[in-house]
Amino acid sequence: MRNAAPQGVIAAFAQGWRRALAAPSIILGLWSATLLVGVPLALTLREMIADHLGASLAAASATSGVNYDWWNEFLAQAAGLGQTFTPAILGFAAVLSNLSTVADAKPLPLVMATVIAMHIVLSVFLLGGVLDRLARNRAIASFGFFSACGMYFFRFLRLGAIAAAFYWLLFARVHPWLFDDVYTSLTHDVSVERTAVLYRLLLYGLFAAVLLIVNMLFDYAKIRMVVEDRRSAIGALSAAARFIARQPGAALTLYLLNTLVFFAVIGLYALIAPGADGGFTLWMALLIGQLYIVLRIVVRLMFAASQIALFQSRLAHAGYTAAYVAVWPESAAAEAIRPL
Repeated sequence: MRNAAPQGVIAAFAQGWRRALAAPSIILGLWSATLLVGVPLALTLREMIADHLGASLAAASATSGVNYDWWNEFLAQAAGLGQTFTPAILGFAAVLSNLSTVADAKPLPLVMATVIAMHIVLSVFLLGGVLDRLARNRAIASFGFFSACGMYFFRFLRLGAIAAAFYWLLFARVHPWLFDDVYTSLTHDVSVERTAVLYRLLLYGLFAAVLLIVNMLFDYAKIRMVVEDRRSAIGALSAAARFIARQPGAALTLYLLNTLVFFAVIGLYALIAPGADGGFTLWMALLIGQLYIVLRIVVRLMFAASQIALFQSRLAHAGYTAAYVAVWPESAAAEAIRPL
């Protein structure tokens, strides 16, 4: 089957939205996976707070609003998970805290690093099924989804090990060099604070550009691994680099469009996110927070789906997404090789 004419960036962007929104079960599943990781920790923290409050007068004031005196007292004696219960978890402050942690390469507390590692492993397992579903652009049964999850899990682990080395190099070597050595050298004789801030913003922009290129490289490596059923992580990375080199304008423009949508979601949450004295009930605050998580999941799916759509329109075989629906495939790849 011959490929359809290559579609433009806007068409791939629109196709990504259609594919993401056409997979509500994937959205629900990823949201459930987030709860699976987060709820046990929340319950543990709840018990720690309840034990500290007890029947004290602070307990009554804590139920009606934020008691910062008690909060500081709790943090002073807390350890492990309790140390993560800071004012930065409230509303939009949590988003800013996360962005600041990435931008400034701040180390994470051990308990948070462990939770993030657990979430990454779970995400890597589900990633194969998610990308396979988005690439086929049609519903697949649960056995097909989890078959793809299992088939690609170890391939993505190998790719993830290479990605970890890249990101370690960026955050452990490049980031300190830029913001300690280069920034110090640039501002050594600067007496105007505005100039120093400008230099720092320029370095943030440079680091973000390098991070964008690395992210894009591994995004398309995952896509080529799934769409073309590649087994080699090095081969998938090389193929991804070749695709980006051949389609630099389209790949970069699509990435920036998706990034704008991501920041639009963050901006929307900034407008409606509850704060310490935002006047929201507990359940309303919880609902808004969960809605934000769902929107982030949709944006992540749209990000991947639009990149898949661009890749398939420019290079991949068009018959993949229209493959015959097998009654009982032995693997996720069975449908790709079965006659149409």
